[in-house]
Amino acid sequence: MCLCYNKNGEKMKIQGKTKVLEAIECRSFLSRFKGNMGKKKIDSVLIFPRCNSIHTFFMRTNIDVVMLSKEKKVLYLFPSLSPWHILLPKKGAVTTLEFPEKENPYQLGDIVKY
Repeated sequence: MCLCYNKNGEKMKIQGKTKVLEAIECRSFLSRFKGNMGKKKIDSVLIFPRCNSIHTFFMRTNIDVVMLSKEKKVLYLFPSLSPWHILLPKKGAVTTLEFPEKENPYQLGDIVKY
């Protein structure tokens, strides 16, 4: 996993519904595979570039999933996705964000800035 940094070298944050969350970009095979599996508490946003499908196998808690277009426009929302589900590839989605449950602040059509 790789922490996201802005142009000033500061850790990137994404504003959730109730708190500011650290943004972590998953680039490597291992970080993308592991994601939030096995975590008792999720307290950051995972960003999966080049990703239009996910699974929630071996997860212990629900997550909010947001899928974005190449312009970072919200195309799909999956609130409170429970463990042991598969989201098959979604047309037009190129990036997926995983938020802690009930922390996704976005609606369909919003432009995500991170």
